[in-house]
Order: sequence, then C-alpha cells, then structure tokens
Amino acid sequence: MGKASKTASSYEPRRTFDKGTLTDRVYQNLREDILSNRLLPETPLHEASIASALEVSRGPVREALRRLDAEGLVSVIPRRGAMVSSLSREEFLDAYRVRESLEMLAVRLATPNLSQEDLDQLYRLHEEMLEHASAEDVDAFFETNTAFHATVVDRSDNRILQGIYHPLINQMRRYRVSSMSLRGGLDRSCEEHAQILQAMQDGEAEQAAQLLRAHIQVPLRTLENDHEAVLVPRLQSTDQDDHAEGRPS
Repeated sequence: MGKASKTASSYEPRRTFDKGTLTDRVYQNLREDILSNRLLPETPLHEASIASALEVSRGPVREALRRLDAEGLVSVIPRRGAMVSSLSREEFLDAYRVRESLEMLAVRLATPNLSQEDLDQLYRLHEEMLEHASAEDVDAFFETNTAFHATVVDRSDNRILQGIYHPLINQMRRYRVSSMSLRGGLDRSCEEHAQILQAMQDGEAEQAAQLLRAHIQVPLRTLENDHEAVLVPRLQSTDQDDHAEGRPS
C-alpha cells in the first residue's frame, strides 16, 4: 500500500468545524480525509477514537460512518466495526466499465442541453488541462480532467445517473496505476478531449459518445492486458515516484 496509513486510533482532524450539524461535520471531515487518502484503504475507523479526536459524542460518528458506507467509501462489518473501503484490481476494472457506460449516456443527454455558458466552461477546463500537461503537473491535470467529465455528467440533467456516477468516481479517484505502459499520455488525452468537445459543440451527440468511449477504453484495455500494472492508493506528493499515474481519461 506504499506509505503507512494513519489509523483511527491516532486520528487527527484536518481542521476545526464551524458549520452544519455535528453529523455533517464529522461526515465532511472523514470524507475529505478518505478521498485524499489521508486515511488509506482498509484503515480501521474506531468510533470512540474518532469521537475523541473530533470532540463529539459517538452518535454523530456512527451516523457519519453510515452515510459513508452508503456512498461506498466505508465498509461497516457487523461485530467488527468500520474501515475505509478498498477496491481490488478486478473491482477497479469493473468500475471503469460501468463508468464508460454512464459517461456515454451522459454525453448523449448533455449535448442537446449545452448552453454557450456550458461550452465556455468546458473550454476553460480544457485550456487548464493543456496548461497542466505542458507543465507536466499530473495531479493538477487529473483534478481538472475529473472536473471536465463531471461537468458533462451534471449537464445531463439526469439525477439518477449523477447519483450513481459521482460516488463511483470518488471510489476510483483514490487510486492510481503504477505501470510504465500507462505513464504519460497527457497530450494525447488533451487531443481526445478536444475532439469530444468539438462534437458536442456541433450537436453530434452520438459521435461525441463514441469518441468518449474510445477515450476511456485506451487505459481500460491497457490495464486489462498489462498484468504487471499495480493498483495503489493515490498519494499527494511532490516526489516524482508518486506521479507514476495511469493515463488519464
């Protein structure tokens, strides 16, 4: 798993809360720490330790863990307690396949709904990706790339689709793939985004969906065929070894 995870017995909150209910505060703090991998997959989450660290009772912690369990970020095991959820290699591949279908549907639904303001936002995100690619800033590129795809999904105006997609992406974004065959590809990814965006601007929903499918399938097929690729938690770091990311999609 790389760097040692911070266990709940020594859990330290990232910040002081000032808004929302106690459950909301605990939920937001734990959720951010899970998504950023400050709490790594399979880290035990002990109610008493978290409650003490956050200076709340165990009730809000219990409710927050239930909400995170419903999102798939936490696994609550009867008589054993809770831990940060994890994805196996096969589960990650399955998630990629589901993502492909969801995003193709989202593009088909979003394309006829796009306003000029929506297109301007997507073009701004694409420009940011180009800048990050030029600077070889992989972390920033991945964040902007995620925002681009999420914007398309949100413009689908389908709340059921959005409700499935966003928790799935939150699961997937916690991981990177350590593999020489998946490294790089930022410039090619930018070109593919430009083609998808152009098709959407032209109102060609099916063409955009097929371009998106091809875009997502490149890393998916590589990962399926590269048995030496290792799935590891994504860690924010300036260390070069931590930037051995899988090809973005």
